Amino acid sequence: MTKTILDIQNLSISFDGFKALNNVSTKVEEGSIHFFIGPNGAGKTTLLDAICGFTKPTSGKIIYNEKYDVTKYKEYELVNIGIGRKFQVPSVFKSLTVYENMELAIKKNRNILASLFEKVTKQENQKIDEILTLIDLKEQRDMIASDLSHGQKQWLEIGMLLAQDLKLILLDEPVAGMGRRETTKTGELLKKISKHCTIIVVEHDMQFVRDYATKVTVLHEGAILDEGNVLDVQNNPKVISVYLGRGGENCA
Repeated sequence: MTKTILDIQNLSISFDGFKALNNVSTKVEEGSIHFFIGPNGAGKTTLLDAICGFTKPTSGKIIYNEKYDVTKYKEYELVNIGIGRKFQVPSVFKSLTVYENMELAIKKNRNILASLFEKVTKQENQKIDEILTLIDLKEQRDMIASDLSHGQKQWLEIGMLLAQDLKLILLDEPVAGMGRRETTKTGELLKKISKHCTIIVVEHDMQFVRDYATKVTVLHEGAILDEGNVLDVQNNPKVISVYLGRGGENCA
């Protein structure tokens, strides 16, 4: 039986009387690549903000790993229980090398100076090499991060999350700005990662969703419009009407 790693229960979030999320309930299964899609303003980013502790709900719970209510945790505390987030714009240290970025990530409980001047252990170095191989950046390990392509910066940041031994990763539009080749490469990377780590993705590229989603949840006006496998969801007349039929495949 598949384990539920994230159980979102009757989640509502209001801003000055406006309900950004309205009684949302859904489950994310362990090892899945779970996409949240929908038109702009549907509540997707607000949901990610709630899961990562950035926004506190008006009501409801988010139970992680069957025992942690993440709504009770501060944002920085969630890394310690296995939850991490990558934003749309890569936030790597551009003046450092690829390897130095990974050093900082693997020493997550230390400050930047300590991470730079304290040598990594043999075990940590082996782990960094394994992750760089996974994200196809081993040959670029000594390259300054600012010289990487847009896609490579995205993969580096994903690698930095993997270095922290997370069990749940949140990705906000990970293929935005990528060509189809880099998009496909990112999707294949996510498939490999999902063998060890559950992934939640907010994305507008419907080809990417079709190719890599385990499950899709469609949000509209802060509520769940439909969810299930991608083929059923994309053929739902309501989804076509409010999202796909309004240019959802190209919506940024």
